[in-house]
Amino acid sequence: MDSIAIYDTEEWRALERHYESARDLSLRQLLTGDSGKARVTNMHLEVGDLYFDYSRHLVTDETIDMLVRLAERAGLPGRISAMFSGAHINTTEDRPALHVALRMPDSESLIVDGVDVVRQVHEVLDKMGQLSDEIRSGSWLGYTGKPIRNIVNIGIGGSDLGPAMAYIALRDYAYPALEVRFVSNIDPIALWQAIHDLDPAETLFVVCSKTFTTLETLTNARKAREWLLEGLGATDEAVARHFIAVSTNEKEVARFGIDVSTMLGFWDWVGGRYSVDSAIGFSLMLAIGKEAFNDFLAGFRMVDEHFRTAPLNENIPAIQGMLNVWYNNFHGAQTHAVLPYGERLARFPAYLQQLTMESNGKSVRLDGTPVGLQTGEIFWGEPGTNGQHAFYQLLHQGTKLIPADIILFSEPARDLGDAHDALFANGLAQAAVLSLGKDASEVAAEGVAEAIVPHKVMPGNRPVTVIVANKLTPSVLGQLIAFYEHTVFVEGCIWGIDSFDQWGVELGKAMAARLTPLLAGDGGAQQERDNEVDAATACLIDLYRSQRGR
Repeated sequence: MDSIAIYDTEEWRALERHYESARDLSLRQLLTGDSGKARVTNMHLEVGDLYFDYSRHLVTDETIDMLVRLAERAGLPGRISAMFSGAHINTTEDRPALHVALRMPDSESLIVDGVDVVRQVHEVLDKMGQLSDEIRSGSWLGYTGKPIRNIVNIGIGGSDLGPAMAYIALRDYAYPALEVRFVSNIDPIALWQAIHDLDPAETLFVVCSKTFTTLETLTNARKAREWLLEGLGATDEAVARHFIAVSTNEKEVARFGIDVSTMLGFWDWVGGRYSVDSAIGFSLMLAIGKEAFNDFLAGFRMVDEHFRTAPLNENIPAIQGMLNVWYNNFHGAQTHAVLPYGERLARFPAYLQQLTMESNGKSVRLDGTPVGLQTGEIFWGEPGTNGQHAFYQLLHQGTKLIPADIILFSEPARDLGDAHDALFANGLAQAAVLSLGKDASEVAAEGVAEAIVPHKVMPGNRPVTVIVANKLTPSVLGQLIAFYEHTVFVEGCIWGIDSFDQWGVELGKAMAARLTPLLAGDGGAQQERDNEVDAATACLIDLYRSQRGR
């Protein structure tokens, strides 16, 4: 895109004019009769195993055409090509954003800055597969000669959310002889819950930290090491049989006591929130095996190729991203609900929170100037049908416009008679009622008292994307993740921001490092503490120290 802000373009102004008529669209009218059938036929796409229905949105064909022109003006086709070619599209850190290389087949080659990154990726995948086979087969023995039965992944952010979410999602494909757990929170109870009932002799820790200096991760790793050595009655030589590192810092890994020959590397062009299909997913590979992990990667590739090659008006991540901009910037929507009708996707909305909010929670453009418009959707959600008894009331009758994604699976992970029919029916019903609603005449026709009629009216016209897959498999999970990754990329491109840096998380971490000694040490002179922090923080430090008897 040129240096002009997107909201100063004719394409944006045309959409503003179009919104004045489009905001009065009625989904009930649009989805009725033969024209409704034609609309559904026209407004659905199938990619890989995903059926993508966007007919329940407050748009017409004209709206989509105008959004495509906006995306083209923002330079989206060129940005897609640049990402897949390894260009340094992460401009503030002067590096590529090459998560798409993590799932390229070994038959391909991609030279970036003089290095074939696909070859590097498959060297790590091969090493992951070898270690996974050893551990799953029982040939990897702990310090006392026992095989490994427990895996504890220690990480935070993308080093936890991705593998933890995927493990829960694919639990039905997991090797039953391995217990896999995840620790991220620095709260001591998190580590205790993960390890207190395990046998140290049968436990392997996978420590995921790119720099191997992440405060939370290394704090938990050191406490895990203490627990292990105390439980085994061993010295530091036991660490190498019970710890594997996923990192780029060989020196710190060795200092911790981990055998660097087993270290699994990754690269600075992989952001944490895009890393579940890298070595960060090693705990997932241990659970589901390397063959299923390869299926997982193949799912990503299906959507990658579609996103790379399909015209924008037939491209599901592009369409979803453009629709999200439409609601965020023209309809004034603040949040976006993700509603998976599948218990195995319980952590999927939380995973997407990091993906979208860390990527697009930005207030300056690529050139450092103020962005001048609203960015960064707030993603949230819970599995159906739980959410129906919690927050769907607001979706149906509240005053806020909240676009929703409903994710459905035709085949259950575990079938119990007709239970899955009821689950699928609920998902369909919610999509229908959100979009079509129920007017006063329909409520009154049911014999409802006149005074109560307004309370039972459902306005409808709530925009819904419906995504259906046959079953939640490793490949389908990869397809879903890639779909949302590229959706986020499309939004960031239109807004003109860098979706691949995350400077906003750094300042708080630096401040915490400065505050910790003030909480834990002797505190020093009051004047010294006051010089370090603001008055409110100083007061809370004193309160904490008092309550801890320090």
